[in-house]
Amino acid sequence: MKLPCGETAFIVRPKKQGILPVILLAHEIFGLHEHILDLARRLALDGYLVIAPDYLSRYGDIATASSIDALRLIVAQASDAITLAIFDEAFEVAVNYHGDLQRVAMTGFCWGGRIVWLYSAHNSKIRACVPWYGRLDGERTLQQEYWPIDLAGQLKAPTLGLYGGADPTIPRELIKKFQKQLLEHDAPAEIKIYNDAPHGFCADYRETYRPDAAQQAWREMCAFFKRHHV
Repeated sequence: MKLPCGETAFIVRPKKQGILPVILLAHEIFGLHEHILDLARRLALDGYLVIAPDYLSRYGDIATASSIDALRLIVAQASDAITLAIFDEAFEVAVNYHGDLQRVAMTGFCWGGRIVWLYSAHNSKIRACVPWYGRLDGERTLQQEYWPIDLAGQLKAPTLGLYGGADPTIPRELIKKFQKQLLEHDAPAEIKIYNDAPHGFCADYRETYRPDAAQQAWREMCAFFKRHHV
């Protein structure tokens, strides 16, 4: 489907009729590709209306990027303000597909995990957020002024971060620093670390996939959503 802003979004729902809880899904750096569509379908099988916007393609053709560095150049152009506005539209449009706007949660992976942290600080209507191995800190630019580590005192939604203890891109020391900030601000957030899991441990199409950690984390996410009535 097309959002009002013109961006494409993948939407999927279970066959059952009636008003449904909603999950907004933020894709990884590799875009709205088959792995993300598969995760959306899995969530729909659990009874959710799932909306996954393509929030990066406006900055370049991710599908034809020749390297991870080329992907990073595309992502570096992405405006957080525009991305959050895209998810605001996805939130509001859910009602057109029989989504319950009182029961909306969000999850995302990799760069999308970072976006989930930002959205938790942005939208007070969101019920629960689960970012998977989203970067916590990085270069601050005009497009990306804030990182999750800057927002510990601003989180509005209960948030569960799922991280790999063997992720070289997000050092455990940085995770501990963020956890300390969350405690100091009495933030409605917690972080679960899977000790031997690398970055991308839920990505079953990559060598980083760790089925035990991925399955356990998926159960944690689903239970977290249920605890917060989504």
